Amino acid sequence: MLKTNYLVRMAFIAALYTTINLVFAPISYGPMQIRIAEALTILPYIDPAAIGGLFLGCILANLWGGLGIADVLGGSLCTLIAALLTYKMKRPIYAPMPPVVINSLGVSLYLHILFKLPYWLTVSYIFMGQLIACYLLGYPLLLVFLKRKIWIYTDKKI
Repeated sequence: MLKTNYLVRMAFIAALYTTINLVFAPISYGPMQIRIAEALTILPYIDPAAIGGLFLGCILANLWGGLGIADVLGGSLCTLIAALLTYKMKRPIYAPMPPVVINSLGVSLYLHILFKLPYWLTVSYIFMGQLIACYLLGYPLLLVFLKRKIWIYTDKKI
């Protein structure tokens, strides 16, 4: 049974991810996107509750995104896989890598069909947006959390 604290953290992350996507909606959806909320994808490195939170947040955000069931299922599944892999990372520098790689390759699978764009072009668009969100925004956020010992709910040696 999940503890209340865990569920609250998961719900908070889901709400935060969804809200950030909706606030930045014009740049959060489509084949050329910078999902600012993807900066939060570093959280599974320090908090396993973020795995479910990011997955649920992505489902909710993609329901409002307007790209249909492909985005709701495909994007959320990519987020879940990336979150699980991020949790397994051994060093902070690698924490943003799974969302960059998984989303670049996975989300592009259906976006190139929906927008009738070449697959590798779509991969490059998503890759650049993910790189910005995860490494330029998310990684510094992770370093602040680690340095100040904020929001660390893991048994990893940090």
